[in-house]
Amino acid sequence: MRRMVAAVCGVVLLAGCSSTPEKATKVDGVERTTAGAAAISISPRNAATGVAPDKGVVVRSADGTLDDVKVSYQGQEIPGEFSPDRTAWKASDPLAPSAEYTVTATARNPDGKVSTETSTFKTLKPAKNLQIIDITPMPGEKVGVGMPVIVKFNRTVTDKKAVERMLVVKTTKASRGAWFWTVMNGVQTAIFRPPNGKYWPANTKIAFAAKLKGVRSGKGIYGIRNYKQIWKIGDAHYIVASAKTHRLRVYKNKKLITSWPISMGSGGDVWPDGIDHQVTTSGYHLTMAHSKLERMRPPGKKKGDPGWYDEKVPWATRISASGEYIHQNMDDPSCLGNRNCSHGCVRSPADKAKWFMNWSYRGDIVKITGTSRPLAWNNGWGFYQLSWKAWVKGSALKRVVSTRV
Repeated sequence: MRRMVAAVCGVVLLAGCSSTPEKATKVDGVERTTAGAAAISISPRNAATGVAPDKGVVVRSADGTLDDVKVSYQGQEIPGEFSPDRTAWKASDPLAPSAEYTVTATARNPDGKVSTETSTFKTLKPAKNLQIIDITPMPGEKVGVGMPVIVKFNRTVTDKKAVERMLVVKTTKASRGAWFWTVMNGVQTAIFRPPNGKYWPANTKIAFAAKLKGVRSGKGIYGIRNYKQIWKIGDAHYIVASAKTHRLRVYKNKKLITSWPISMGSGGDVWPDGIDHQVTTSGYHLTMAHSKLERMRPPGKKKGDPGWYDEKVPWATRISASGEYIHQNMDDPSCLGNRNCSHGCVRSPADKAKWFMNWSYRGDIVKITGTSRPLAWNNGWGFYQLSWKAWVKGSALKRVVSTRV
């Protein structure tokens, strides 16, 4: 009997001496003892190195809610979003390569007890970097309603979807457009334009942004910085020129403002490719550049070849990459308005050519009709020669996006 009482007392005494057990939870699969405080898990972990920039930052609390999360880099904080129940937080943007980040997070358990966790880590140094080497239009430039956004990269983009997600075009007036990936003169290029016949709204501002910092574009290749550029669309300029009527008409905001007699390509220079390169190309051109005095020589020919010429021509507005311009007539004035006498350009009276060069924007639409040679979509900025369906198909994401701010 005495032994039984002693045993019972021993059990009672043992129970009375124990403390409240600590609470064990699992955070990201790791069991942690929290002693009642909200457990916090930060990824990447503290002291991690070589972190992939596109991994981002994720913070979680398994048995509480997050009060605050701050991720700092060079004195700046990167944005992020909480989950609806505030048990998780995720960075909105990729991380910068070759950088050190500090994460500070606070959480609160159901009883109001606050806990804090920090993590400092370093991202990897990329084997190669992705950069934008040119953005067209120029900053602050006033351009035509047909003007595309042309973005050129320093190297081939393998993961075009990841990069395209970070290319943003916004307008102050409602519009829409799509990206198209191609290679121009050996350079990886992404081009954004509105639908055929819709064009940009006149007198609107356009803002372009490329959030490429930390974006993985290929194996071991990451963007190292972000880009921004702003320009403006001017009045709606629309030019129509006919090789049959030998006349050019100019419209501003849908109203005819002037017209003049012209002369286009006479033809007669058929190359081995079967194309007569002295025939002006028909289709939707865009004005590309302006020159008070342009030196003109036939593409693909050298001095001594049949059809060779070398001239300096005033008041020239380029409309293709194959050497077509709207420029001052330098030869027989009787051709203007009557017959096609040029090497392929649109010859105009001197005063009209000068006026047009000074009046037009880059990106104005020049529709040429009545010739047997179509403009190729990749001849200069002939992008509207592609159907809208074909254009959208050239997007990595195969999507049309709204540009309204």
